[in-house]
Amino acid sequence: MNLKEIKTLGELKRSGYETLSVKDEIRKNLTKKVADRETIFEGIVGYENTVIPSIVNSLLAKHDIILLGLRGQAKTKIARMLPDLLDDFIPIVKGSEINDNPFHPISKFATDMISEKGDDTEIEWISRDQRYSEKLATPDVNIADLIGDIDPIKAANQRLHYSHEGAIHFGIIPRTNRGIFVINELPDLQPRIQVGLLNIMQEKDIQIRGFNIRIPLDVLMVFTANPEDYTNRGNIITPLKDRIDSQIITHYPKALEDGIKITETYSWTDRNPRKKVIIPYYFREIIEMTAVQARLSEFVDQKSGVSARLTISSTENLISNAERRAIMNNDDMIMPRMCDLLSIIPGITGKVELVFEGEQEGSIKVAKALLSKSVREIFRKYFPDPLMKKKKTETGKDVKDPYSEILEWFQYGGKVNIKDDMTFKEYLSELRKVDGLEKFVKKYPQFYESENELASLMEFVLDGLHQNSKIARDEVDAIVVYKDLVGSMFTQGGDSFGGFEDEFYR
Repeated sequence: MNLKEIKTLGELKRSGYETLSVKDEIRKNLTKKVADRETIFEGIVGYENTVIPSIVNSLLAKHDIILLGLRGQAKTKIARMLPDLLDDFIPIVKGSEINDNPFHPISKFATDMISEKGDDTEIEWISRDQRYSEKLATPDVNIADLIGDIDPIKAANQRLHYSHEGAIHFGIIPRTNRGIFVINELPDLQPRIQVGLLNIMQEKDIQIRGFNIRIPLDVLMVFTANPEDYTNRGNIITPLKDRIDSQIITHYPKALEDGIKITETYSWTDRNPRKKVIIPYYFREIIEMTAVQARLSEFVDQKSGVSARLTISSTENLISNAERRAIMNNDDMIMPRMCDLLSIIPGITGKVELVFEGEQEGSIKVAKALLSKSVREIFRKYFPDPLMKKKKTETGKDVKDPYSEILEWFQYGGKVNIKDDMTFKEYLSELRKVDGLEKFVKKYPQFYESENELASLMEFVLDGLHQNSKIARDEVDAIVVYKDLVGSMFTQGGDSFGGFEDEFYR
């Protein structure tokens, strides 16, 4: 028999159905998933050997938990995936505000209903999604919001004394009875409100307005918090912290590849079904490396953290600039170029908190500095280090600098002018002016598959040489100019992509 066809308490009893507490229910379903080696949290990358085992251990121990970590570490996302560990449906007394268990009712409404109707008491089934509630802690949250209050209008209409349970207006936590309740940014909750949670955490009951009303709740409590909040905005009171069974520390991706997977999953890149999007892998690496460098930079406030939203926004801006060019030129392919990296700066500036807040352009300069170092780091993964000392052959002769032909072209006055809205034909033609550039790139056929990727890689080489102080680069309006480094010292150029980088990192 389909359980959802059961409509009365008597039918439920005869079916042999057994109810479990919410923590036992989660433990039962989690045990099965672990035994079957199923993925517990789909789409969560980089936590397989750290955070996820800790969460599993805590849930198996039937603990209330707090996820503690900096911004953008998937704390809320993990919390919202916990309902997947609940049963598909459970029965409640029909009309119950607090999801009363038909076998163990706790509200006066449900106990009176069962006392009056017995096995004929109607039941209904609620889904796992209906058993999850979440509240963002803000200074204006009060006890009535979370736990409940006496409703004078309800009391007057039903002619009830204020101490009567029927006069209660239940808050969000009781309404999540037999489910999972999450409080995000717990330290933002005022201490006096946190005190109101103590009974729920320990005695598992609630009290309203000091009246002699105690309602035992069955709820898994989950909290999230940012360590910065402990000093900047508020704190978690010690008695409440003591009652939270497990504190689980989250972290940023420890491997560049994990960060790239996260960005690929959550960034919107497939914009237009009529235009194919191709993103060379080194662009993903550069963007992810920018976040890594920001998390290491002495100019970025590390207490605030640098969230994965930086790489997601940056990737989307990069694709948008390439898409804009494809629309203007009626191209069938959307593929970024190195000059498009300038378009990701708006995705960086709003995501980093500076240690020293200076003029308005300070964040832009820091963003460019981070981007410059990222390009330099990733460039050395693909091509020989331009700053590497010259090697000698067995005969004692110096090995020729692999970039010598390219550098000589610039030394003799060569310039490359690239505008981000150039057609591909114009773009490739401009890059092919550089002696030896295409020949150099073609030594690495494993890095490109098409002429478009070849051209983008050619510009990558030019930018890599600039970031390693071999050639100069100026930005004049929407045009990027590559030219000889020595010659540029005697001329007044535009803003260099990496000009501020020297001040920061060298």
